[in-house]
Amino acid sequence: MTERKDFSGLTVAAFESRMAQEMGRLIERYGGKPCVAPAMREIPLEENPQALTFGDQLLAGHFNMVVLLTGVGTRNLIDVLQTRFPHDSIKKALGDTVLVARGPKPVGALKELGLWAHVEVPEPNTWRDLIRAIDDFKPEGIRGLRVAVQEYGVSNPDLLEALNKRGGLVTPVPVYRWALPQDTGPMENTINSILAGKVDVVLITNAVQVDHIVNLLEQHQSIELFKQTLAKMVIASIGQIASERLQRHGFPVDLEPSHSKMGILVKETSERAHDVLKQKRSIS
Repeated sequence: MTERKDFSGLTVAAFESRMAQEMGRLIERYGGKPCVAPAMREIPLEENPQALTFGDQLLAGHFNMVVLLTGVGTRNLIDVLQTRFPHDSIKKALGDTVLVARGPKPVGALKELGLWAHVEVPEPNTWRDLIRAIDDFKPEGIRGLRVAVQEYGVSNPDLLEALNKRGGLVTPVPVYRWALPQDTGPMENTINSILAGKVDVVLITNAVQVDHIVNLLEQHQSIELFKQTLAKMVIASIGQIASERLQRHGFPVDLEPSHSKMGILVKETSERAHDVLKQKRSIS
């Protein structure tokens, strides 16, 4: 009989917000005990002066390139612009620029408008992949080009610096930001379970989750204890951006999925969790 390769009863913590229920069901499907606590609350910037200023400049033909980092951000940006500008004017102005889409979600948002991306950034859709895609598309460089970057909750200084170093005239366009949940109780309970050693696996699906976990840990002066506890658990990150944020805070990264998708993250982590746990706990 083939040995079953899944969580097999391990307790799995996750901080997914938008798809919290789906995450819980996935963990259960692969044999785990879910402990899911949303770590983020999305706040649209409905009165967004930066986006409206961007709209004025866009319709005036100011920008040569627009970088779209998320599907939700692209849709929110269009919604904000439509409070002041006609839809057809927005569509025409965007169509007259080079559109760079970081992955399939902003590509899909553009298709809803009847537009397409001139540059599609391949997986894992990191800022480095984005820069390489722009370099490949513009081998002559972007020096002197006016580049707008639709941001996604928090600014990405590495991306902005790389564009600036190439001589681009960069305008960040924040469209929405992330906040802690209004009720942080479930999130704090999950963190306390991790600190108490009651969790075997932690799944991270967004870099901002890491910042918000750190925010709560700092309030309770528990950062060092959290680091020590993670040394005995499996930490799985959905991709390079989230992994870099974990490592920036001094947290380990044990696993990344073959593709940056939530279902693949859960499945592949379930298949490898016991082996990783055995190794980490034998060392510690």
